Amino acid sequence: MVSFVLPRLVGLRGPVRRSVSVAERNVAALRSAYWIVLVSGLFEPMLYLLSIGVGVGALVGDLSLPGGRVVSYAAFVAPAMLAASAMSGALAETTFNFFGKMKYMKLYDGILATPVQPFEIALGELGWAMLRGTLYSAVFLAVMVAMDLTSPSRALLALPAAVLVGFAFGGLGMTISTFMRSWQDFDLLGSVQFTLFLFSGTFVPAEAYPSVLRWVVEASPLYRAVDLIRGITVAGAGVSQLVDVLYLVAVLAFGLVVAGRRMGRLLCK
Repeated sequence: MVSFVLPRLVGLRGPVRRSVSVAERNVAALRSAYWIVLVSGLFEPMLYLLSIGVGVGALVGDLSLPGGRVVSYAAFVAPAMLAASAMSGALAETTFNFFGKMKYMKLYDGILATPVQPFEIALGELGWAMLRGTLYSAVFLAVMVAMDLTSPSRALLALPAAVLVGFAFGGLGMTISTFMRSWQDFDLLGSVQFTLFLFSGTFVPAEAYPSVLRWVVEASPLYRAVDLIRGITVAGAGVSQLVDVLYLVAVLAFGLVVAGRRMGRLLCK
């Protein structure tokens, strides 16, 4: 039997206990070479921050935010890199890995022979993805504080926001995975993900786009994530950030419900 390494939480019963057990299985898998993949994901957003935020920022100079606050280009880009990292980490865990376990490893077929239900599998896998995402976010925020791109107090407030972003994209990723037929279908996902990365207010304010394109940009989930984290870390939170939170919570709820139902149909047929 697998020896789980997450601490046992006293009083957990039923669906919560079973969901935690699913997450614990992924923690146990860290004993394999998988931990190398886990650690490597820490460096990608930092490379973007150094090359674009600092390198290109030396040419761009300072930017004026919609509220009138002037910040360095690195401080403008860093929250977007954090949001994009939370998105990428969550999608990687809940699309490629999730699809492989479900379609080829047939891992969930065995789990369903126990009292665990499809929704509990989805919740457990999402919980594991968030353990990974929280680690990435915490390290990146520490780098932002060290580079004087935000204050320690703002960084502490931004961590739960980054976790929410990861949860939202994790739920969305699992839903997408249940519609995938083969590995080739993920090429389209990669294209969509990269488009979101480029056009979500990541490198320029949304106000810089033409009015029609701006509305499309502001409706995307990554823009709402960038706006939320940027508002907390550099711009000052306001009504816009409340809208961002509600938007991301709705995406999370949608993803969990649909993923649970789709898994029930695919695995229990």
